[in-house]
Amino acid sequence: MSERLPSYGGQAVIEGVLMRGASYAAIAMRAPNGQIVVHSEPLGAVYRSPLTKIPFLRGLVILWDALGLGTRAITLSANLQTGEEEKIEGPALYLTLAFSLALAVALFFLAPAAVGQLCERYLGFNAWWSNVMEGLVRLALLIGYIWAIGRIPEIQRVFAYHGAEHKTINAFEARAELNPQSVARFSVEHPRCGTAFLLTLVLISVIVFSLLGPLPWLWRLISRVVMIPVLAGLAYEYIRWTARHLDVPFVRALIRPNLALQHLTTREPSLDMLEVSIAAFNAMIALEAPAEEPVAQTQTVPAD
Repeated sequence: MSERLPSYGGQAVIEGVLMRGASYAAIAMRAPNGQIVVHSEPLGAVYRSPLTKIPFLRGLVILWDALGLGTRAITLSANLQTGEEEKIEGPALYLTLAFSLALAVALFFLAPAAVGQLCERYLGFNAWWSNVMEGLVRLALLIGYIWAIGRIPEIQRVFAYHGAEHKTINAFEARAELNPQSVARFSVEHPRCGTAFLLTLVLISVIVFSLLGPLPWLWRLISRVVMIPVLAGLAYEYIRWTARHLDVPFVRALIRPNLALQHLTTREPSLDMLEVSIAAFNAMIALEAPAEEPVAQTQTVPAD
Protein backbone atom coordinates (compact mmCIF):
# COMPACT_ATOMS: atom_id res chain seq x y z
CA MET A 1 0.00 0.00 0.00
CA SER A 2 1.35 3.44 -0.93
CA GLU A 3 2.15 5.96 1.80
CA ARG A 4 -0.74 8.31 2.57
CA LEU A 5 0.26 11.91 2.01
CA PRO A 6 -0.76 14.69 4.42
CA SER A 7 -4.06 16.39 3.55
CA TYR A 8 -2.97 19.93 2.87
CA GLY A 9 -5.52 22.59 2.00
CA GLY A 10 -5.84 26.27 1.29
CA GLN A 11 -7.83 29.04 -0.29
CA ALA A 12 -7.42 31.92 -2.68
CA VAL A 13 -6.98 35.45 -1.38
CA ILE A 14 -6.60 38.78 -3.18
CA GLU A 15 -3.64 38.34 -5.55
CA GLY A 16 -2.44 35.35 -3.60
CA VAL A 17 -2.95 31.96 -2.01
CA LEU A 18 -3.18 30.63 1.53
CA MET A 19 -1.77 27.15 2.16
CA ARG A 20 -2.56 25.34 5.42
CA GLY A 21 -0.64 22.41 6.83
CA ALA A 22 -0.98 20.44 10.05
CA SER A 23 0.76 23.04 12.24
CA TYR A 24 1.46 26.08 10.06
CA ALA A 25 -0.13 28.27 7.43
CA ALA A 26 1.58 30.40 4.81
CA ILE A 27 0.14 33.13 2.60
CA ALA A 28 1.94 34.22 -0.56
CA MET A 29 0.76 37.42 -2.25
CA ARG A 30 1.86 39.32 -5.34
CA ALA A 31 2.54 42.88 -4.22
CA PRO A 32 1.79 45.84 -6.51
CA ASN A 33 5.55 46.14 -7.22
CA GLY A 34 5.62 42.57 -8.56
CA GLN A 35 7.38 40.98 -5.60
CA ILE A 36 5.95 37.94 -3.79
CA VAL A 37 5.34 38.65 -0.11
CA VAL A 38 5.06 35.56 2.10
CA HIS A 39 3.47 35.66 5.54
CA SER A 40 3.54 32.57 7.75
CA GLU A 41 2.12 31.78 11.16
CA PRO A 42 1.47 28.78 13.41
CA LEU A 43 -2.01 27.36 13.45
CA GLY A 44 -4.09 27.57 16.60
CA ALA A 45 -3.69 24.94 19.28
CA VAL A 46 -7.16 23.65 18.42
CA TYR A 47 -5.73 21.85 15.38
CA ARG A 48 -3.70 19.65 17.74
CA SER A 49 -6.37 19.22 20.42
CA PRO A 50 -8.34 16.04 21.14
CA LEU A 51 -11.43 17.80 19.74
CA THR A 52 -10.15 17.19 16.22
CA LYS A 53 -10.49 13.45 16.82
CA ILE A 54 -14.20 13.53 17.67
CA PRO A 55 -16.40 12.89 14.61
CA PHE A 56 -18.87 15.68 13.71
CA LEU A 57 -17.54 17.96 16.48
CA ARG A 58 -14.11 18.14 14.79
CA GLY A 59 -15.68 19.62 11.68
CA LEU A 60 -17.19 22.51 13.61
CA VAL A 61 -13.99 23.21 15.50
CA ILE A 62 -11.78 23.15 12.43
CA LEU A 63 -14.21 25.09 10.25
CA TRP A 64 -14.61 27.83 12.83
CA ASP A 65 -10.88 28.26 13.24
CA ALA A 66 -10.38 28.05 9.48
CA LEU A 67 -12.93 30.87 9.06
CA GLY A 68 -10.80 33.08 11.30
CA LEU A 69 -7.60 32.11 9.48
CA GLY A 70 -9.19 32.76 6.10
CA THR A 71 -10.50 36.13 7.23
CA ARG A 72 -7.05 37.18 8.43
CA ALA A 73 -5.53 36.03 5.15
CA ILE A 74 -8.01 37.97 3.01
CA THR A 75 -7.56 41.07 5.19
CA LEU A 76 -3.77 40.80 4.96
CA SER A 77 -3.88 40.44 1.18
CA ALA A 78 -6.33 43.34 0.80
CA ASN A 79 -4.16 45.59 2.96
CA LEU A 80 -1.09 44.72 0.88
CA GLN A 81 -2.87 45.88 -2.28
CA THR A 82 -4.37 49.08 -0.83
CA GLY A 83 -1.48 50.22 1.34
CA GLU A 84 -1.37 51.68 4.84
CA GLU A 85 -3.68 54.63 4.08
CA GLU A 86 -6.65 52.40 3.20
CA LYS A 87 -5.88 49.59 5.60
CA ILE A 88 -8.88 47.53 6.77
CA GLU A 89 -8.82 46.81 10.50
CA GLY A 90 -10.50 47.36 13.84
CA PRO A 91 -14.25 47.81 14.39
CA ALA A 92 -14.94 48.49 10.70
CA LEU A 93 -13.54 45.09 9.80
CA TYR A 94 -15.57 43.24 12.43
CA LEU A 95 -18.77 45.07 11.54
CA THR A 96 -18.24 44.20 7.87
CA LEU A 97 -17.70 40.54 8.73
CA ALA A 98 -20.76 40.42 10.99
CA PHE A 99 -22.94 42.05 8.32
CA SER A 100 -21.63 39.69 5.62
CA LEU A 101 -22.32 36.64 7.80
CA ALA A 102 -25.84 37.82 8.65
CA LEU A 103 -26.56 38.54 4.98
CA ALA A 104 -25.35 35.07 3.97
CA VAL A 105 -27.58 33.38 6.56
CA ALA A 106 -30.57 35.45 5.45
CA LEU A 107 -30.00 34.84 1.74
CA PHE A 108 -29.06 31.17 1.73
CA PHE A 109 -31.06 29.83 4.68
CA LEU A 110 -33.93 32.10 5.70
CA ALA A 111 -35.10 33.16 2.23
CA PRO A 112 -35.33 29.57 0.87
CA ALA A 113 -37.10 28.52 4.07
CA ALA A 114 -39.67 31.26 3.50
CA VAL A 115 -40.24 30.03 -0.07
CA GLY A 116 -40.71 26.47 1.18
CA GLN A 117 -43.19 27.62 3.79
CA LEU A 118 -45.17 29.56 1.19
CA CYS A 119 -45.30 26.47 -1.04
CA GLU A 120 -46.56 24.43 1.90
CA ARG A 121 -49.24 26.93 2.87
CA TYR A 122 -50.54 28.16 -0.48
CA LEU A 123 -49.67 25.43 -2.98
CA GLY A 124 -50.57 22.45 -0.82
CA PHE A 125 -47.06 20.95 -0.70
CA ASN A 126 -46.47 18.42 2.07
CA ALA A 127 -43.50 18.82 4.42
CA TRP A 128 -41.21 16.68 2.25
CA TRP A 129 -41.88 18.51 -1.02
CA SER A 130 -41.73 21.92 0.59
CA ASN A 131 -38.28 21.04 1.90
CA VAL A 132 -37.26 19.81 -1.55
CA MET A 133 -38.41 23.14 -3.00
CA GLU A 134 -36.51 24.96 -0.25
CA GLY A 135 -33.38 22.99 -1.12
CA LEU A 136 -33.77 23.71 -4.84
CA VAL A 137 -34.13 27.43 -4.15
CA ARG A 138 -31.08 27.32 -1.88
CA LEU A 139 -29.08 25.52 -4.57
CA ALA A 140 -30.24 27.96 -7.26
CA LEU A 141 -29.26 30.93 -5.10
CA LEU A 142 -25.84 29.42 -4.40
CA ILE A 143 -25.09 28.69 -8.05
CA GLY A 144 -26.55 31.99 -9.21
CA TYR A 145 -24.53 33.95 -6.66
CA ILE A 146 -21.27 32.21 -7.60
CA TRP A 147 -21.99 32.70 -11.31
CA ALA A 148 -22.82 36.39 -10.85
CA ILE A 149 -19.76 37.34 -8.80
CA GLY A 150 -17.62 35.25 -11.17
CA ARG A 151 -18.33 37.84 -13.88
CA ILE A 152 -16.54 40.55 -11.88
CA PRO A 153 -12.94 40.93 -13.19
CA GLU A 154 -11.41 41.16 -9.70
CA ILE A 155 -13.23 38.02 -8.59
CA GLN A 156 -12.15 36.24 -11.75
CA ARG A 157 -8.54 36.78 -10.65
CA VAL A 158 -9.36 35.38 -7.21
CA PHE A 159 -10.93 32.34 -8.89
CA ALA A 160 -7.77 31.94 -10.99
CA TYR A 161 -5.70 31.89 -7.81
CA HIS A 162 -8.17 29.30 -6.51
CA GLY A 163 -7.33 27.22 -9.56
CA ALA A 164 -3.63 27.73 -8.84
CA GLU A 165 -4.13 26.45 -5.29
CA HIS A 166 -5.85 23.29 -6.53
CA LYS A 167 -3.25 22.65 -9.22
CA THR A 168 -0.41 23.01 -6.71
CA ILE A 169 -1.94 20.58 -4.22
CA ASN A 170 -2.79 18.13 -7.01
CA ALA A 171 0.80 18.30 -8.24
CA PHE A 172 2.12 17.66 -4.74
CA GLU A 173 -0.21 14.71 -4.23
CA ALA A 174 0.96 13.31 -7.57
CA ARG A 175 4.57 13.77 -6.37
CA ALA A 176 5.29 16.00 -9.36
CA GLU A 177 7.93 18.70 -9.48
CA LEU A 178 6.63 21.97 -8.10
CA ASN A 179 7.43 24.53 -10.76
CA PRO A 180 4.88 26.60 -12.73
CA GLN A 181 5.28 24.65 -15.98
CA SER A 182 4.86 21.28 -14.24
CA VAL A 183 2.00 22.35 -11.99
CA ALA A 184 0.11 23.90 -14.91
CA ARG A 185 -0.58 20.40 -16.28
CA PHE A 186 -2.80 19.45 -13.36
CA SER A 187 -6.55 19.87 -12.86
CA VAL A 188 -8.30 22.81 -11.23
CA GLU A 189 -10.61 20.31 -9.51
CA HIS A 190 -9.97 18.92 -6.03
CA PRO A 191 -12.29 16.74 -3.89
CA ARG A 192 -11.60 18.63 -0.64
CA CYS A 193 -12.56 22.03 -2.06
CA GLY A 194 -14.76 24.40 -0.08
CA THR A 195 -17.09 24.63 -3.07
CA ALA A 196 -17.71 20.90 -2.70
CA PHE A 197 -18.44 21.49 0.98
CA LEU A 198 -21.09 24.12 0.16
CA LEU A 199 -22.88 21.90 -2.35
CA THR A 200 -22.81 18.98 0.09
CA LEU A 201 -24.22 21.18 2.84
CA VAL A 202 -27.11 22.26 0.61
CA LEU A 203 -27.98 18.68 -0.36
CA ILE A 204 -27.76 17.42 3.22
CA SER A 205 -30.02 20.27 4.34
CA VAL A 206 -32.89 18.81 2.28
CA ILE A 207 -32.66 15.52 4.18
CA VAL A 208 -32.14 17.01 7.64
CA PHE A 209 -34.85 19.65 7.37
CA SER A 210 -37.30 17.09 5.98
CA LEU A 211 -36.81 14.97 9.08
CA LEU A 212 -38.03 17.90 11.17
CA GLY A 213 -41.45 17.64 9.55
CA PRO A 214 -43.94 20.53 9.20
CA LEU A 215 -43.15 23.54 11.39
CA PRO A 216 -44.81 26.91 12.03
CA TRP A 217 -43.27 29.93 10.31
CA LEU A 218 -41.17 31.13 13.24
CA TRP A 219 -39.87 27.71 14.25
CA ARG A 220 -39.02 26.90 10.66
CA LEU A 221 -36.84 30.00 10.40
CA ILE A 222 -35.25 29.41 13.81
CA SER A 223 -34.47 25.80 12.95
CA ARG A 224 -32.64 26.86 9.79
CA VAL A 225 -30.24 28.99 11.80
CA VAL A 226 -29.85 26.63 14.75
CA MET A 227 -29.19 23.63 12.51
CA ILE A 228 -26.34 25.25 10.55
CA PRO A 229 -23.67 23.73 12.86
CA VAL A 230 -25.27 20.29 12.47
CA LEU A 231 -25.28 20.59 8.69
CA ALA A 232 -21.68 21.80 8.70
CA GLY A 233 -20.56 18.86 10.83
CA LEU A 234 -22.31 16.35 8.57
CA ALA A 235 -20.96 17.95 5.40
CA TYR A 236 -17.42 17.97 6.79
CA GLU A 237 -17.55 14.27 7.62
CA TYR A 238 -18.95 13.45 4.17
CA ILE A 239 -16.18 15.40 2.39
CA ARG A 240 -13.57 13.79 4.64
CA TRP A 241 -14.93 10.30 3.93
CA THR A 242 -15.12 10.74 0.15
CA ALA A 243 -11.60 12.22 0.02
CA ARG A 244 -10.26 9.08 1.71
CA HIS A 245 -12.02 6.66 -0.66
CA LEU A 246 -11.38 8.12 -4.09
CA ASP A 247 -10.14 4.73 -5.30
CA VAL A 248 -13.75 3.42 -5.08
CA PRO A 249 -15.72 3.95 -8.34
CA PHE A 250 -18.97 4.58 -6.44
CA VAL A 251 -17.34 7.37 -4.43
CA ARG A 252 -15.86 8.93 -7.56
CA ALA A 253 -19.38 8.97 -9.04
CA LEU A 254 -20.75 10.62 -5.89
CA ILE A 255 -18.32 13.54 -6.04
CA ARG A 256 -18.81 14.37 -9.71
CA PRO A 257 -21.38 17.12 -8.98
CA ASN A 258 -18.97 18.62 -6.44
CA LEU A 259 -16.14 18.65 -8.96
CA ALA A 260 -18.39 20.06 -11.68
CA LEU A 261 -19.45 22.99 -9.50
CA GLN A 262 -15.80 23.89 -8.92
CA HIS A 263 -15.58 25.07 -12.52
CA LEU A 264 -17.64 28.07 -11.40
CA THR A 265 -15.19 28.97 -8.62
CA THR A 266 -11.91 28.29 -10.43
CA ARG A 267 -10.22 29.63 -13.54
CA GLU A 268 -7.10 28.51 -15.36
CA PRO A 269 -4.25 30.42 -13.67
CA SER A 270 -1.31 32.07 -15.38
CA LEU A 271 2.24 30.92 -14.72
CA ASP A 272 2.93 33.90 -12.46
CA MET A 273 -0.13 32.96 -10.36
CA LEU A 274 1.18 29.41 -10.08
CA GLU A 275 4.49 30.88 -8.94
CA VAL A 276 2.69 32.59 -6.06
CA SER A 277 0.78 29.42 -5.13
CA ILE A 278 3.96 27.34 -5.17
CA ALA A 279 5.72 29.94 -2.99
CA ALA A 280 2.92 29.63 -0.40
CA PHE A 281 3.06 25.85 -0.50
CA ASN A 282 6.86 25.72 -0.18
CA ALA A 283 6.82 28.17 2.72
CA MET A 284 4.21 26.08 4.52
CA ILE A 285 6.09 22.82 3.88
CA ALA A 286 9.34 24.32 5.18
CA LEU A 287 7.64 25.19 8.47
CA GLU A 288 5.94 21.84 8.92
CA ALA A 289 9.25 20.39 10.19
CA PRO A 290 9.49 20.58 14.01
CA ALA A 291 10.47 24.04 15.21
CA GLU A 292 11.64 25.18 18.63
CA GLU A 293 9.28 28.13 18.92
CA PRO A 294 6.39 28.91 16.52
CA VAL A 295 6.27 32.55 15.43
CA ALA A 296 4.41 34.54 12.82
CA GLN A 297 6.61 36.17 10.21
CA THR A 298 6.43 38.05 6.92
CA GLN A 299 9.09 38.00 4.22
CA THR A 300 9.45 39.24 0.67
CA VAL A 301 10.57 37.00 -2.18
CA PRO A 302 12.17 38.88 -5.10
CA ALA A 303 10.20 38.61 -8.33
CA ASP A 304 11.78 36.72 -11.22
